[in-house]
Amino acid sequence: MRSTTWQMSLGCLLCLLLLACVDPEELIYRGTVDVIVVDGTITNLAEPQLIKLNRSRADPLTGRFGVLPITKANVHVVVDSAQIISATEIADGTYQLPSDFRGQVGHAYQLRITLSDGKQLVSTQQVMPTVPPIDNLSIRFNATAFAPGQYPNGFRAGYNCFITTKDPVDQHNYYRWDWKLWEKQHWCRSCYQGYYVDSVQQNYVQNGVLISVRSAVEDCVGFPRDFGQTERDLWFEYTCRTPCWDISQNYSLTLFDDQLTNGGAVNGRQVAVVPFLTRQPALLEMRQVAITASAYWFYDLLQQQTQKTGGLADTPPTAIVGNVTNRANVREAVVGFFTASAVATTRRFLDKNDATVLSFGAYDELGKIIEANDELFYVQTRRIPNPGPDGKPFTAGGPSRFITAPCIPGETRTPTKPEGWPN
Repeated sequence: MRSTTWQMSLGCLLCLLLLACVDPEELIYRGTVDVIVVDGTITNLAEPQLIKLNRSRADPLTGRFGVLPITKANVHVVVDSAQIISATEIADGTYQLPSDFRGQVGHAYQLRITLSDGKQLVSTQQVMPTVPPIDNLSIRFNATAFAPGQYPNGFRAGYNCFITTKDPVDQHNYYRWDWKLWEKQHWCRSCYQGYYVDSVQQNYVQNGVLISVRSAVEDCVGFPRDFGQTERDLWFEYTCRTPCWDISQNYSLTLFDDQLTNGGAVNGRQVAVVPFLTRQPALLEMRQVAITASAYWFYDLLQQQTQKTGGLADTPPTAIVGNVTNRANVREAVVGFFTASAVATTRRFLDKNDATVLSFGAYDELGKIIEANDELFYVQTRRIPNPGPDGKPFTAGGPSRFITAPCIPGETRTPTKPEGWPN
């Protein structure tokens, strides 16, 4: 599974690099950043095993930071220096290993990439460490869970998450904790300056018989603008055709080195704060990730860099080179990390009845209460949904049609009810 946790931190770091006055040896030259970014973690879970390749670049004139997916690469994972597993590009810059592939504790994994220009990248070998189970997960609502200023309008509410686990004896272990949250989504498609068309019907006569053929469109179709009116932004939203869940996850790093607790119990350690974004129930998955020593070093350094205050006394941030290199030119900027991690998970359904304040999405900037079904959409877009018009009838004089949109599966959305969601 791909973790976007460090990607968000890395994005912040690369933006900081644009403002830093550092040596050209540290990958900065005249205010520009142009680096290859590799993100991949092999896990032991039955979940998509993804490798993401991007080029992070800042415009030399404007300084604006952007990300360009790297496409048409040959991506392979080598298992125990013997078996080669090929990945397929499923979206621009996203490569997935076979659906039945998952990592195993104690086995070694290495990433090998050949870009479309022939450039070859290779990672260090990563041996998947063992991970203990999560013995207990305790979740408590806290109206002041976040520090002031992290959210607009003084919002601070969230859920503090504490775990208990037994650290293995006689080995040095490193951990990272992540979380995923499933919430019901009511709106599945937005169209800008246009309508959503689910299907069109074509009629023709064959041998004196009227034949009607309906063809799927499932897309937004622009409409002509009335230039006699003042132009304005116009959005239409369409509800989900089937049950649909949006998936969110943490964007901060929570790390742990067992140097002081080796072999002992980790009791009631806070590992996450989940924001109270909507009043709707949600399913929380806590992920206890065993990471290698080199992965811990990378994440820890990344965490230190992105938490800098930016004061004059601070050392300017530098590009954090991970464990992937260009075989022909080790000086080329390749950042990010490829690793193998065993993951222990536990899930908890949150009915949110213990909340003592309103959620972040419960009201708009003017204090107007948002409908419960619209909260998640409002949190994501900062817009109140504007329902699209009905579709034209297929037959003259027939009833208009209520238009809905499909729940398209992806990394942040699924039409499949997650395990642990009650009936």
